[in-house]
Amino acid sequence: MSLYFSQYYLDCLSHASYLVGDTQSGRAVVVDPQRDVEQYLNDAKENGLRIEKVIETHFHADFLSGHLELAAATGAAIVYGAQADGRVDFPIEVVKDGDRLSLGDVELEFWETPGHTPESISILVWENGKSAESAPYGVLTGDTLFLGDVGRPDLLSAVGFSADDLAKQLYHSVHTKLLSLPDETRVFPAHGAGSACGKNLSTDTMSTMGEQRQTNYALQPMVVEDFVDAVTQGQSVAPLYFLFAATKNRQQRELFQQDAEIRRLTFAEVLAQQEKGAVVIDSRDHSMFALGHLRGSINVGLSGRFAEYTGEVMEPGTPIIVVADAGTEAEAVMRLARIGFDNVLGVLDDPIAAFVQNPDHVEQLSRLSVAQLMDRIATVPKLSLVDIRNPGEVAMGMLPGAINISLPALLRSLDQLDRQNPVVVYCAGGYRSAIASSLLRSKGFTDVSDLIGGYGAWADSTLPLIVPAIEPADVEETDFLLDVREQDEWDAGHSPTATHIPMSELPDRYEELPTDKRIVVICRSGNRSAKVTAWLEAKHFNAINLTGGMKKWNSLSLPMRALSGSPQVI
Repeated sequence: MSLYFSQYYLDCLSHASYLVGDTQSGRAVVVDPQRDVEQYLNDAKENGLRIEKVIETHFHADFLSGHLELAAATGAAIVYGAQADGRVDFPIEVVKDGDRLSLGDVELEFWETPGHTPESISILVWENGKSAESAPYGVLTGDTLFLGDVGRPDLLSAVGFSADDLAKQLYHSVHTKLLSLPDETRVFPAHGAGSACGKNLSTDTMSTMGEQRQTNYALQPMVVEDFVDAVTQGQSVAPLYFLFAATKNRQQRELFQQDAEIRRLTFAEVLAQQEKGAVVIDSRDHSMFALGHLRGSINVGLSGRFAEYTGEVMEPGTPIIVVADAGTEAEAVMRLARIGFDNVLGVLDDPIAAFVQNPDHVEQLSRLSVAQLMDRIATVPKLSLVDIRNPGEVAMGMLPGAINISLPALLRSLDQLDRQNPVVVYCAGGYRSAIASSLLRSKGFTDVSDLIGGYGAWADSTLPLIVPAIEPADVEETDFLLDVREQDEWDAGHSPTATHIPMSELPDRYEELPTDKRIVVICRSGNRSAKVTAWLEAKHFNAINLTGGMKKWNSLSLPMRALSGSPQVI
């Protein structure tokens, strides 16, 4: 077999790129490259391949592609789908639906698959040329088809493209074209789980058409109208930098020099640039940032999705100063360059020494445990609780009284919060809330804290929630009793008038609940039901928690029924 096929997966951006070649002819292409291109050059050289073309499946929005860097290094032509013609500032070749490119025995076939963007293409890879008897080795689907999802069609709504119209194109690209491929055809997308280009992406990086036909919700038999509804609803807020990156990918620009020297700035130089409007991004771990950092800096830890989250909390094009642990400065600068944030003025030289020597410019981050937060909720008037998770994450619960402003929307939503009120932000585990907390402080909020461990710590706690509650004796005949325990608990004993919907099933079944009755929520002891009560209140139901749950109900000898044996509470 003369096919050379290599996938390069960049975890911090959930991005997949590919080197495809023919080892007999030595001809090769790179598809959807990241901006630092040495790995493609090195692997091509080691395997006797010449990179002749750089193929882009579409204008990427979540990263700055390396097509210009690769073209400069190899002389390769840059290739886009036909709908990209006339929309870029540099020379390109365009391919139309059905065009083929021979690399020798290995052959590529291009399909126009619009929907995520108008110019989107997919690339079929044939090991020994196209024949009626064989299935393609695989298909590179770009952002048209993901594993478990399809590309979101709403990212271009801000520049004149209707999400519904693109979704209709996507339906035909997926259901008419890609679904015609044999089950054994391998599927290689441009992104995986964590990418904001879709909402239900798998952690796998390769699948088959047969597997996707069975498991991908968007590939199930449906009419176009149902498909449009399915793929346009529930999408997260697009990161702030997406439009910037998509525009830069169409422009002639400076090439990234990975070995360029990084300027080291004194503390005084950093203060002077900060005064002029530069944003200080502190890439250290949030626990170190909490102990001491430059006032006004924003903490985006290098250990996570550093570039993406930086792009969510600052305006593209703003000058940047990086604070980093020793030895990580070049990585931070490179990762910023991957999304087109090239305007890095330098890095703070020896941050710890600088902070020790300039204590008047240093502050600490306020971080609260669950117990401390509950105390603040009970004692601090006008406390603002901000849940910065994405819509899909908040579906099963929020802290009572919290408002949801997802992190990508926070910078543009500051007017929803009162700078004079204390603010507590939380996410799922604590990484994003440290970002949000430092962002708010940098914008003039003076009393800001975040929740250590995020919603996960709160949900796992046994502390009671501050939600409406009543005693079992106060339940009225007109109330709707909702038992949210597990099936075995319900079988062992329950109120004869209760309706059973386990807590885990509520996100899919809450429409079964009445809107014209008070809902009394019951669990074993009152802890799970309190969380459900808060969640229902956030969805505008008239909900109230049953104090003490079924344990108290049973202790008062109130009526109980069991599906077998004597009623008991487990």
